[in-house]
Amino acid sequence: MGEGPKAVTVSPRIAIDAMGGDIGPATIVAGMALARRKNDALRFELYGDEALISPELAKHAILAGTVNVHHTTDSIHGSEKPSQAIRRAKTTSMGMAINAVKQGKAAAALSAGNTGAMMAMAKLALRTMPGIDRPALAALLPTLGDNDLVMLDLGANTECDAQNLVQFAVMGAAYARTALSIDKPRVKLLNIGTEELKGTGELKEAAALLREADYLPFSFIGFTEGDQLSRGAVDVVVTDGFSGNIALKTAEGTARFVTDLLRRAFTSSLRSKAGFALSRPALHMLKVHLDPNNHNGAVFLGLNGLVVKSHGSATPKGVANAIDVTARMIANDITRKIGEDLDNFRAHAFNGEAVHNHEPVDITLPVHRSEPVRSNEPAPSNAPIPSNENGQ
Repeated sequence: MGEGPKAVTVSPRIAIDAMGGDIGPATIVAGMALARRKNDALRFELYGDEALISPELAKHAILAGTVNVHHTTDSIHGSEKPSQAIRRAKTTSMGMAINAVKQGKAAAALSAGNTGAMMAMAKLALRTMPGIDRPALAALLPTLGDNDLVMLDLGANTECDAQNLVQFAVMGAAYARTALSIDKPRVKLLNIGTEELKGTGELKEAAALLREADYLPFSFIGFTEGDQLSRGAVDVVVTDGFSGNIALKTAEGTARFVTDLLRRAFTSSLRSKAGFALSRPALHMLKVHLDPNNHNGAVFLGLNGLVVKSHGSATPKGVANAIDVTARMIANDITRKIGEDLDNFRAHAFNGEAVHNHEPVDITLPVHRSEPVRSNEPAPSNAPIPSNENGQ
């Protein structure tokens, strides 16, 4: 395993890339101000073009004395390939924010920029935790139940084997216990059906391993289909990044479709407009529930440090929500909780207690090499850069 982040010796701070995504410093700084109104203990290290950042900071008195600005005019473009971006990790606003976590200057990093570049930089700087082959991108999705749903992977890894899916389940359950305050989350694998005979070999093997892992603090309850994600009958849904990203974008598109359809219907006639006036309280509740800004903040799980991805087109409210997610993960020490669950899983695996077809399975979770990787070298062969080259 590579060197993890140094211990943060002062009050926890969040390192933020001010230049990432479509939103720019104005939205980022406004979101920081909103977040600090909810939590006045927040402190920030802000990375980007000082000439653009300073005028925005001047608009928000609540941020006075809480932000250190680190000047750089170099930033990562949305279309930039991860293999190109990591060569500029030390000079770009995104790379500097992530390195602040490694150096102990911040407890977490946040960016709205290129997802693929962010994944590559974070993995290079922070390395994966012992027992994790690949980090996963996890986020909270709205449901009809009492709690949101944790879903992973949402695009960091397009292809996954059974071991990856098991690791994702362990990490996702730890995230649910932290973010949703659920003692024993219900975990399912996303599949094309709920029957045990359906699905790929990797899904079936992962399911067999998870059924045997009853010593871990979550309940594996089988498979789920895409149309059941919002029903509230599961707390954590695990899938590969290819399927997860499609499911996420489909859900977001459906939410926009429903919202636009209602808007069109309620403006089609005077009678419809009158109906809108009577229905406004209920429609407002629907809008709040479907607004992606209220669920903004996806977490890269499995790294030796906390890195959070904001939506590239988030509003100030969305940025504030991502900051709130980050602050909660810091307060609840999500990295330590994942590590403890992985240690428990590894210990049982080494004792042969995880079985498949009644035979011991080799699910030893490897520790990565400790020698450093130079920024101009390709990533290790067992740690592929996300194939999501366009950063979406």
